[in-house]
Amino acid sequence: MSPNSLQNQPTPEQIEKVKIYIKKNWKTLSRSLSDIVKAAKDPKVCPELDRICPVYVSPKENIDLVRENIKKAITEEEFEQIDLRILPGEPEQITEHGLLYLPHDYVVPGGRFNEMYGWDSYFIILGLLQDGELNLAKNQVEQLLYEMEYYGTILNANRTYLLSRSQPPFLSQSILKLYAKTQDKEWLRSILPLIEQYYYYWTVPPHLNQVTGLSHYYDFAEGPAPEVIISERDEAGRTHYDRVKEYYRNTDISDYDLEVFYDDKHDNLTDLFYKGDRSMRESGLDITNRFGPFSVDIIHYAPVCLNCLLYQMEEDISEINEILGHKDAIDYWKDRAINRKKLINQFFWDEKSGLYLDYNFVKNRRRYYPYLTTFYPLWVGIASQTQAQRVVNNLALFEVAGGLKTSDQVTGNQWDAPFGWAPFHLIAVEGLSRYQFDEEATRIATKFVNLLIQEFEKKGTLVEKYDVENCTANVSEEILFGYSSNEIGFGWTNGVFLELLKYIK
Repeated sequence: MSPNSLQNQPTPEQIEKVKIYIKKNWKTLSRSLSDIVKAAKDPKVCPELDRICPVYVSPKENIDLVRENIKKAITEEEFEQIDLRILPGEPEQITEHGLLYLPHDYVVPGGRFNEMYGWDSYFIILGLLQDGELNLAKNQVEQLLYEMEYYGTILNANRTYLLSRSQPPFLSQSILKLYAKTQDKEWLRSILPLIEQYYYYWTVPPHLNQVTGLSHYYDFAEGPAPEVIISERDEAGRTHYDRVKEYYRNTDISDYDLEVFYDDKHDNLTDLFYKGDRSMRESGLDITNRFGPFSVDIIHYAPVCLNCLLYQMEEDISEINEILGHKDAIDYWKDRAINRKKLINQFFWDEKSGLYLDYNFVKNRRRYYPYLTTFYPLWVGIASQTQAQRVVNNLALFEVAGGLKTSDQVTGNQWDAPFGWAPFHLIAVEGLSRYQFDEEATRIATKFVNLLIQEFEKKGTLVEKYDVENCTANVSEEILFGYSSNEIGFGWTNGVFLELLKYIK
């Protein structure tokens, strides 16, 4: 296909071939107790895949019963390839990283991501529901709730080195999407306390900035991320952190006060750098210059995306209480949503640019860095029609031949231009559609679906990310920081492909 042809409607035959692939792929990406040996393998921190891998069980669980259930699902020879342990009470007591036990089936993204991820799961659940995989979708939601109950929050993913952070909160939307299919009120009633518990994870310190009343991302752990040190290396053996130090040595930076993140006298990254680096990973976006180089200044920002998701969560909890007949609670959650809507428009809306921008609560100003998260307020319905029109007027900043690039800046980071990601395409398209910008929604959905089909026809798979400007999945040479591979599978791309078909006419 040429870039121009990406605007043409794909043929039914092309769509059907991808749908057949996705249907089969859910099984490939699924993990159950019978797959626990495969799930325990983690090339990100344990390159030696033939070693015995630890599997940690929450101290709240009955480890004897867990052991019995696992032994029923796998052979004795397989059981000897894992080391079942009780998770220590403090993360610092973990001497060897491993898989965190989940009792039922779940879907992983694919490739090097061989565990269940927080915000990936929402887009995977959408795809499973579209594909008639109701039981697997329900299991995916149940495992997220299990993490809440047994590990304290919905995790970045179920590995011990990811216990210290969550990911963007799509839980309540996942639950309501599932409820629309099951209509199971008793289930909804039983899980409401866990939904509220997850909401408060995000809305009390340290995630809450009390001056603005807005929330931000925050990882509770200290020091470099283990998965970065071990697996994110280039051909010269340099880690991502080595490349960052080289960048700092050779680049003038005005986006933030460099000395708080980098000690040039000793050529060391500071503790605050690692806190920012970890917190950036809770955002789910990995590396971008959205919050300055490598986004390490994210700890000083209230982000548009997170606060829109919390607004949606307040609306969702109000709706759940209405479904359950809890009349006294409906207005409480509605009032919280109304207040957050006011704060979002106060702090994030930039009248001059016509964009929603992230807010630096230390410098008391918005950062002008056009980013696709400007569509989140449209997706959740916070924007006025006039604001939505202003955002749409800025589509040229992002729209290219293959869809939407994340930003208008090329930085060598995979969450900046020229790259495009499935989740942002769905959020933007649904936001546009919500405000009756149907022509734009259809055009963007068609471009991205056609790009997925084009690359699928070349390689027989869907992948994690795409160069939407040059219309290719060959991205590795363009990525300078973090990991440069393009993982196959891919869970959220599968889900978004199926969802976007609704907008192609």
